[in-house]
Amino acid sequence: MARRGEELKEHILWSAKDVFLELGFERTSMDVVAARASTSKRSLYAHFPSKDLLFRAVFDLARTMYLNRLKTPDTYSQDATEAVTVYCARFLQLLLREPALRTCRMGIAEAERLPEASSQYHDAIFRTSQDRLAAFITEQFRIQEPASAELATDLLGRSLHPRFFQALFGVEKPLPVGSDEDSLHTDVDVDRIRGFVTTLLPTP
Repeated sequence: MARRGEELKEHILWSAKDVFLELGFERTSMDVVAARASTSKRSLYAHFPSKDLLFRAVFDLARTMYLNRLKTPDTYSQDATEAVTVYCARFLQLLLREPALRTCRMGIAEAERLPEASSQYHDAIFRTSQDRLAAFITEQFRIQEPASAELATDLLGRSLHPRFFQALFGVEKPLPVGSDEDSLHTDVDVDRIRGFVTTLLPTP
């Protein structure tokens, strides 16, 4: 049975995500997206009137997927320090995956032309991740704003450096798409992260 309405729109969006990640923004055409989604250009344009709007929608999808995978620190451990450690490690692991790196590169490449989309993606990946960690630090370690936000920024920054930037520029190979929580300790040096987490945070 042919897809219709919201089902078709979601199918187009997921198909477009794959095409943008494979080809980048410039080489992606609405013809290619329609073919990949096995739908007509008329149906594609009915849901997404332009490539720019489709690109923004794909970025929205990428943000939602990322934040759903990252979750919040309290989901990782009942021990507050370990929860922060695993959260920071998971933050790095997700950004080292190939789809995340390609999405970041697209956001950088299109930042001048579509600054709002790139800014929203940055806020979701970095600012929202920081806010979630800051809120947890305030609750569990009784450190109030702005100190908790500064700590969250420092912890996540230390987690990223230098591996994320090496991977972003192609110096280091990205992690495969299948990297998940089960492979976290293989993909990321969790002990290194635990070292600076325990140094920077007080005993809860």
